[in-house]
Amino acid sequence: MEPEDNRRGWAERSGEFSPEFYAHAGPNEITETLVDVFEHYVPEDAAVLELGCSSGRHLAHLRTHGYENLSGIDINEESFDVMAEHYPRLAETGTFYTGAIEDVVPDFEDDAFDVVYSVETLQHVHPEDVSVFEELVRITSDLLVTAENEGNSPNRGREGGEVSYVNDDFPLYHRNWKRIFSDLGLAQLLSEPGARDTVRVFRVL
Repeated sequence: MEPEDNRRGWAERSGEFSPEFYAHAGPNEITETLVDVFEHYVPEDAAVLELGCSSGRHLAHLRTHGYENLSGIDINEESFDVMAEHYPRLAETGTFYTGAIEDVVPDFEDDAFDVVYSVETLQHVHPEDVSVFEELVRITSDLLVTAENEGNSPNRGREGGEVSYVNDDFPLYHRNWKRIFSDLGLAQLLSEPGARDTVRVFRVL
């Protein structure tokens, strides 16, 4: 799949895996893990950015736990209409950007956010757009958190498990996030594998 086809598929997505789909699904196990991570590592006044925030289910849950300086990026502009309907206080108080992360992130200043995190978003970045990972490190002043599908055991994040397809529809690029972000100068503080995703917490050195 070409990069533009990949982007277009998510920008126009409806039905399964759309902003409305995630709004109705609500918080999940990953959301609770994020809250645990934040309560351990992140002060409540931290500037937080979610990559691929969709309609805001994770950000809204963080907001109920005291985090208010919240921002998000999503490629599907419908995300923010759905957010206004389902999570109106988040929509009113947060800062949101429409576009692909590889287009939006380069416009941010260095160390613009204390915490940058993704939930099943970086796994969709096309191999031709991986330079955005350097940009994520550049804009992060403290923590980078990934909750991504790294491939099923025994190939979780390893050679031979690089890509899979969901419903023969869109690709998931399984990557070794520890290696990628360690090579970019971050230190991994936590790795918590789950049935679907692995949550990793990295700190800027």
